[in-house]
Amino acid sequence: MTAAPREGGLSNVSLHQRAWNIRRKALLMGEVQGQGYIGQALGVADVLAVSYFHALTYRPDDPEWEGRDRFLLSIGHYAIALYAVLMEAGILPEDELETYGMDDSRMPMSGMASYTPGMEITGGSLGQGLGIAVGMAMGLKRKQNPALVYNLMSDGELGEGSTWEAAMSAVQHRLDNLICLVDFNDQQADGKTTAALAQVPEEAKWAAFGWHAQRVDGNDIDAVVAAFDAARALSEPKPRVIIFDTTMCKGVPFLENREITHFVRVEADEWGKALAVLEEGKPQ
Repeated sequence: MTAAPREGGLSNVSLHQRAWNIRRKALLMGEVQGQGYIGQALGVADVLAVSYFHALTYRPDDPEWEGRDRFLLSIGHYAIALYAVLMEAGILPEDELETYGMDDSRMPMSGMASYTPGMEITGGSLGQGLGIAVGMAMGLKRKQNPALVYNLMSDGELGEGSTWEAAMSAVQHRLDNLICLVDFNDQQADGKTTAALAQVPEEAKWAAFGWHAQRVDGNDIDAVVAAFDAARALSEPKPRVIIFDTTMCKGVPFLENREITHFVRVEADEWGKALAVLEEGKPQ
């Protein structure tokens, strides 16, 4: 499957190759600092590839273009993943990769909108992103701007009351220009997400709140593309959510197979091994 060209004229590279490139860039940045939320970055790479190279409208040379779709990173600690896709998209120069997390870098370890082109919000206080996305979507509607707002959030944020207040507001205001993306890797700081609070099928909960809800394998690019297409094609005046079940450390089996926690520790000698393993699985 190939990617749709962006307004900036990016080449028609396959989405599988884009996802592989994102994973590689994230590993290279992690190697610079010897740390980073690499498990999440590897897991969400397929969703980011489809977002930026199939779904979103943007101009790489003009990240503030008023007609762009807005992509909000509610989960600020996933910044390493977003930097990787921003470099892949040509919004950030790739030669800044080695500055990740350094003093005066435009790529701090937690995402900050004031530092980084293409970073729409400063995330990190979890549970706030969807509320900001609701405000942005309302503002775009008032300006009669047809751009869409995408909000990438974590499964742990589903336990925040502010998330559900925002969800109700989105339905009240019939925000059909809002698409929420949930990375469900079943990990948060205190353990498994599914053990943190009483859980019900999440897609049913969103639907009960009035959203159009889908749940798919977030590491199956064809399924991710189909979910994005269905969300964007919906004619009902309601917000949409896609829940993506993802595998932490996807693409690097020796990391996938170790005991996974919210923060995956990678030893100093393992970054090069991870890159070598990833290289073995490079799409043809």
